[in-house]
Amino acid sequence: MKDQLYIDGAYVACASGEMFDVIDPTDRSVFHRVPAGNTEDIDLAVKAARRAFDEGLWPRMSGAERAAVLRRMGDEIAARTDEIARIEVQDNGKPLPEAVWDIEDTAGVFHFYADLAERFDTEAEQDVVLGMEGFTSKAVKEPVGVAGAIIPWNFPLLMASWKVAPALAAGCTVVLKPSELTPVSALELGGIAERAGLPAGCLNIVTGFGLDAGAPLTEHPMVDKLAFTGSVPTGSRIMATAARDIKTLSLELGGKSPLVVFADTPIDEAVEWILFGIFWNQGEVCSATSRVLIEEDIYEPLMARLVEEAKKIKIGHGLEEGVLLGPLVSPLQHEKVLNWIETGKREARLVTGGGVPEGLEGGCYVEPTIFADMPEDATIWTEEIFGPVVCVKSFRTEEEAVRLANDTRFGLAAAVMSSDLERANRVARAFRAGIVWINCSQPTFTEAPWGGYKQSGIGRELGEWGFNNYLEVKQITTWDRHKPWGWYLKE
Repeated sequence: MKDQLYIDGAYVACASGEMFDVIDPTDRSVFHRVPAGNTEDIDLAVKAARRAFDEGLWPRMSGAERAAVLRRMGDEIAARTDEIARIEVQDNGKPLPEAVWDIEDTAGVFHFYADLAERFDTEAEQDVVLGMEGFTSKAVKEPVGVAGAIIPWNFPLLMASWKVAPALAAGCTVVLKPSELTPVSALELGGIAERAGLPAGCLNIVTGFGLDAGAPLTEHPMVDKLAFTGSVPTGSRIMATAARDIKTLSLELGGKSPLVVFADTPIDEAVEWILFGIFWNQGEVCSATSRVLIEEDIYEPLMARLVEEAKKIKIGHGLEEGVLLGPLVSPLQHEKVLNWIETGKREARLVTGGGVPEGLEGGCYVEPTIFADMPEDATIWTEEIFGPVVCVKSFRTEEEAVRLANDTRFGLAAAVMSSDLERANRVARAFRAGIVWINCSQPTFTEAPWGGYKQSGIGRELGEWGFNNYLEVKQITTWDRHKPWGWYLKE
């Protein structure tokens, strides 16, 4: 495991020499230490990225040449899946099968954007039809420049790939700031990039805290583009900072996503997707379907089965066989979620969970927790908890379900379950959310756009939409000198 910053093609100590502890949430022990990067380190990283973009080969390579590097990065990540996944388990707490899934997906993201980079050679220019004789015009796509990427802790390396891979594919250079809670796997990307042949300065990785490293990155005048995934308050501050220099910006923020279950849905299917939608990754998922709306005709039997199955979920260390729910990422997050549960006990009916599992008090564990009969104004119904806590409410009509689903300041994701696909599609189109699932919850595909409405963010990641985040469009118009003009100078 790396314990240095990666700047300008080399692992280096941070300017201050200070390090900070990385905590294993299974027992709150220190398992690694990484550099506490600051303004000086960010400045070095941004200047390296600026030189690599302004003077280096990377933006001037063909898409096919960039694709070859990205494919080699993806290949090494795939070859080291188990090793890196085990780092993620120790760093984040998630069960090993989920971590393996994440790293396999990470490799796939690099391979996907390698393909887009290759296609870029033939798609970077587009002829524009003009309405005046004598002129021709092209729309030309070019890399935006230096990209500053700030990622969260819930999917450490995967979230890095969502930003680093499309940025590099487009010809940008990158400064990556991982979360201080889960910085270890991201540091591995430096060596992976170097071995793949990425030129020095094209990818720089600075670990550190938000105020010390994140804020200087967002404020740096040499950064052209900011990409952030995280909380609404931090996203709002970044947006205000970006406005000063008119930086290009993409934000993927919070969610309080609904899952609407109609009475014609098989109960077994509904229970499976409700459990996956909220308890996958300990509920530490921005798109988690943490508000469940059940048609009242099946409310009682579905709730009974949901509680029964939630109690069967095995909780424990992510490396233990059969574990489906690991610890939360940190002591602070653990405390926050437990505080939300205490609030919920005063606002609604707790039907299962709500505490720390017996025998696991030394870690950051929380039982799968279900609240029922939610008042519409309950804070646990409206605010993002980011833990294994689901709030359930009944509804009578389709119109009521849509109203309740949309009654939120967020708009990241939503889901609907029904055997009537015409109704399911009607409801899906009525949701005010950027990601909608029908008869499922949470499947995420690199090829499809990802992002939200309202306070859930700006712009889209993944697919070609994520690639376009890192491109500018230039108009080049040419006059045929053999055609008449003579607006001012006439013979």
